[in-house]
Amino acid sequence: MLAALIGGTTAGWSQGPGAPSARTINLTVSDPVDGKMTYSLSQIPAKPGERLRIVLTSTGTLPKLVMGHNFVLLKAGVDPKAFSEEAMSARDTDFIPASRKAQIVAHTLLVGPGERDEVTFTVPKVAGKYAYLCSFAGHFAAGMSGTLLVK
Repeated sequence: MLAALIGGTTAGWSQGPGAPSARTINLTVSDPVDGKMTYSLSQIPAKPGERLRIVLTSTGTLPKLVMGHNFVLLKAGVDPKAFSEEAMSARDTDFIPASRKAQIVAHTLLVGPGERDEVTFTVPKVAGKYAYLCSFAGHFAAGMSGTLLVK
């Protein structure tokens, strides 16, 4: 319910008295350029246990139905290609497959032209590389992915 009121998902989210402030990372997404899609940042450095607030903004013009974007941060060791392949058939759940929810650290909702969504979460405490991707059908294959580098 809270996610519906403020936008985004509450995965790994807690805000209230005594909660540490979160560092804001602004990610923009747009329509494809020469068949390639990317986030404005392909790597996000972070410290173990740090609080991050990801703000995802679409600057594209194509309708969300055909060109929606999201930010999905996967747990360590999760294969982003396999995740994205299963996500392609999860249109009813905005390309977040129910069978793989446990593999997600945090994610935003889908955004379309001029829309934005955000998610605040605690970075995993184990140093390493954590993949993030857009799970909208075909976007990972077109290059829409990145790495949260925890060190």
